[in-house]
Parts: sequence; structure tokens; C-alpha cells
Amino acid sequence: MHPTPQVLEVWGELACFTRPELKVERFSYPVITPSAARSIFEAIYWKRDRFRWQVTRVEMLSEPRYLALRRNEVKGKAHADSTIRKWMTGKAEPVPLWADGEDEQTGRTQRQTMALKDVRYRLHAQVRPWPGHEDELPGFEACFRRRARNGQCVWQPYLGCREFPAYFRLVEEPRPEPPPAPVHLDLGLMLYDVFDASRPGSPEDSPAISVFHGLVVGGVMEVPDFADAAVLKAVREER
Repeated sequence: MHPTPQVLEVWGELACFTRPELKVERFSYPVITPSAARSIFEAIYWKRDRFRWQVTRVEMLSEPRYLALRRNEVKGKAHADSTIRKWMTGKAEPVPLWADGEDEQTGRTQRQTMALKDVRYRLHAQVRPWPGHEDELPGFEACFRRRARNGQCVWQPYLGCREFPAYFRLVEEPRPEPPPAPVHLDLGLMLYDVFDASRPGSPEDSPAISVFHGLVVGGVMEVPDFADAAVLKAVREER
């Protein structure tokens, strides 16, 4: 069985797809990254131990427009989900994230963000079952389409930052769809994903950044498969 392309139209008032080399001041790519697009599909329907989402194409339905924002942000990092679950079950003592601390690890700071505004995309992706779950492909696809058609999601999809919500609809025939915007961009090496998509993984896995040559032609960016040689992956040293 071959995966059937699943297509979503996604839009929002603000978006920020941060370049990984800019860790403090955020500057968005002019188009959504494959990892951000993947997370939108996962928000609607995903079974980590049974299949993964492979984004195959991004269509820009509006030209990129930037908006400069300056915000007060907390210096400390949010705790991991596994840590929060331990607090909820009483297995560990909660540790607060102070917003008004006075040392280098706590407190607030002003940071600049170059975000996108009024974005709209048409995202194409496929369900890729993990070994042993190939026969479940039709059920996975049917469940996703039903949930997307009804506007259901496990968590609110977002456009790069959690405070920038994404709205979506399932694209189905035979409704005519608008053409991509006349945009041509050579983005050079662009962020592909921040996790290793070659295996199911777990929430405790360390980041594994991969990149690819992002090229937008006529408003369309083709996304190679994670296993493709066009996707450059981090090399882990054996100990």
C-alpha cells in the first residue's frame, strides 16, 4: 500500500520559524519549515509508536511579510513534559520558573523578533507507518481526515511559536483551490527538523538537527524524504 497525500490549508495572523543559528534574537525564515509543518499534522492526529508524518511539499498562498516585535521574555527554559508529569503525580517537588529573579538564569529580558504576518500555506504530507504497522495505513489516513474535517486536534497547532496559533482546514476535491503566490526564493541551507525521524524516539531524546537546501519556485517548496541524501544530518560520534 502506498500513502495517500494528505493536504491542509493553514493560516494565521503571526508566525515565526526561527533560524537555528539565531538563538537570542529571533528572525523568521520567509516560509514555514518542514518541522513546523510536521507539528501541525501531529497536532491533529499522531501515534508516535505507529507512524510518522513526512512533509512532501509546501505551497505559499501569500507572499512573506515581516513584522518587528519586541517582547519581555523569561530567561529560563521551560521544564520538560516528563518533569512536569512527575510534579503532577507527586513523584518530585515542583521547581518554579521565576519571572522576576535577579540572576543570569532567571528574570526577564527584552528580545527582538522579526515575525511573519498574515501567512497562509497549503501543506502536503504522508503517513509513514513504522515497521509492523504497514497494514494500519488506511485506518491512520481515515482517522486523520475525519479529525481534520471536523476541526479536531489534540493540542492547538501553532506557527513556530506557541503564542502564534494556526488555523486549518482539510483540502478535499473537487473544490477549486487558489494557486501559489509568485514567489521565488533560494534559502540556502534551511532547517529540516530538530529530531531524528528515522525511528519512533521518545520525549526524552536529545535534539538532532538536520538541514536541506530550501528552494521556493513559483511559491512551491518541494521537501525531500528524511532518508534522502539531500537531507544533511548530524553525525553522532561512537563512544
